Amino acid sequence: MTLDKELVEALAKDYTTAPISARDRVMLDYVVKLTKDATKVLKDDIDGLRAAGFDDRGILQITLIASWFNFINRVADALGVGRE
Repeated sequence: MTLDKELVEALAKDYTTAPISARDRVMLDYVVKLTKDATKVLKDDIDGLRAAGFDDRGILQITLIASWFNFINRVADALGVGRE
């Protein structure tokens, strides 16, 4: 959560160039990979999260939250929520 409008805009434009910590970038890289194709998430990705300072609980929370949003968005898309 942030009230920094410039940061939000930078993240929306391209998180890879946004002014965020290396730790946050590793987390977002993982979330993007998980979102695009979860079958491509490998042990190296989890090891990268651990190396960035996330413990197993944090990795689980990141995975669950990203997966939940992916699920809800797909359900909404399938049901036409927000479309006319």
